[in-house]
Amino acid sequence: MRRNELTKRALACAFSATMATMMLAGCSNAGTGTDGNATDTGADQTTSTGSETGTDTGSSESASTGDGTVIRLYRCTYNTGSVDENEVQAVEDAINARLGELGATYTIDIHDIMNGEYGDKANMALAGGEVDLLWTANWWSTIGTNDLYNSNAAYDLTDLLPGTTLWNSMPEWFWESARYDGKDMFVPVYKEGAEGYMIKMLDSNVEAIGEDPEEIVKAIEGEKDTYSRLKALEPYMQEALDAGITYPFIFANTPMFYRFYLDKYDFVDNSLMSQIGVDQETNELVDTILTDEYLEYCTLIAEWGEKGYINVDDELGGVVTTQTAQTQDWLFNWWTAVPNNEESEGRDGNQAEHFAQVTQNWGRSTTTLGSCFAVSAQASPEVAADCVDFLGYLYTDNTIANLYTYGIEGTDYVLTDGLVDRTSGTATYNHSPWESTSVKAVTLEVGEPSDKVELYDTFNNGASGTVANGFRFDHSSVDAQYSACVNLFTEMGQSLEMGAYGSDQVADKIAEYQQKLDEAGYQDVLAEAQKQYEAWKAAN
Repeated sequence: MRRNELTKRALACAFSATMATMMLAGCSNAGTGTDGNATDTGADQTTSTGSETGTDTGSSESASTGDGTVIRLYRCTYNTGSVDENEVQAVEDAINARLGELGATYTIDIHDIMNGEYGDKANMALAGGEVDLLWTANWWSTIGTNDLYNSNAAYDLTDLLPGTTLWNSMPEWFWESARYDGKDMFVPVYKEGAEGYMIKMLDSNVEAIGEDPEEIVKAIEGEKDTYSRLKALEPYMQEALDAGITYPFIFANTPMFYRFYLDKYDFVDNSLMSQIGVDQETNELVDTILTDEYLEYCTLIAEWGEKGYINVDDELGGVVTTQTAQTQDWLFNWWTAVPNNEESEGRDGNQAEHFAQVTQNWGRSTTTLGSCFAVSAQASPEVAADCVDFLGYLYTDNTIANLYTYGIEGTDYVLTDGLVDRTSGTATYNHSPWESTSVKAVTLEVGEPSDKVELYDTFNNGASGTVANGFRFDHSSVDAQYSACVNLFTEMGQSLEMGAYGSDQVADKIAEYQQKLDEAGYQDVLAEAQKQYEAWKAAN
């Protein structure tokens, strides 16, 4: 059973647009996270140039057969140079055998697509009615959650989910963060689902200046708000400067106001960076550029530049990068909170570090959509219900979760002391939990902490939902003005937040920045966002 003709026409238009894009520009590459969050995916997004780019075992006919429903599933492949169709088929067969043992009346047909071609192929499958269930993420630029929602390509699962195994596998706020207009259109993968920010410090340099990392953590976290916590760093940065440490603080040219001030404002669109936010106390959408907090933050960073705590030229000139953290040239850095913060040490050359919380951890409208599934809007209610049932098994059954993520034991991995070891298998089928299944369902890998699941539960259950959790700003009616404002942030906002001006110039530069924004149509964007937010509040 198919959806109405309007949906068919919309998808046909999407198919035509996709084909036109392919003809003009060739295949698109998977993008990095649009919100800039380093923890959104954790994926190696290397584009394959291999000739084998996906399986082609599914039928383009109806998803129902005489033997029961066949769920046609499209997923993106990141960890291998090409897709081994025979191994995908072996995994598919093993999953279907397990589904049969569990009493399922449907089977799955897996299409693994290399990440460099996934957007085009999945879009074509959607337009042609050849896919029932597909993987997506909010940071994809061609088949992301916004794209699927705006083209009416995702099935509304709101009435199908409550009471199911899938629904009960995650906290309710996880679902709330993933909603569009109050509807459950997407199924988030249960991984880290909150967003918060920390200061990390290099233990060896803390000790070099004669300080105790634990005491610095207490000093920072003992302060009442973001500004005070950042100010608490200054005595230590001065000691680092006096000791000859090159970079007392490194930003890697990353604007941080909309991150560090998350306790105060829920910024509704990360592409606009620091321009529009909802005040968490008043629940009103405001122009954050004109707030006292923006002035105090930009002034503080300007003072840090003047004092030498940050090297503005090296930051803006690209000398200081994320790779700088692997050196011993720094004392403090920022860090996006994750369930296991010690992961940072491995990224930073296995150097010992301590972490101090600057913001709370928050569930936001972007935090649970970094990896998720969608059911095609063309699916029948019966097929949609089967997709929900399958995802329930995928998120809770260890056998199915391991098969879908790691492949066949003895071929793609081996078990070493009960842990998954992928260094010994041929790894022709190789996926990561973040884009596959709930962290609770899969067997741990060698090298992972034994309490990984508890770390994730503690991290996620300790988060609070922001006041605007679930709100999504649609800027299509003011697109030209919106794009101009985004460009102005790159031109002026980032410089303000990186200390490019003298502290005595900051107030005037903010006024100039706001004037240019207004000339570019910022007030139109703000008014549209406010209108949509008031409507969203009334409906929720």
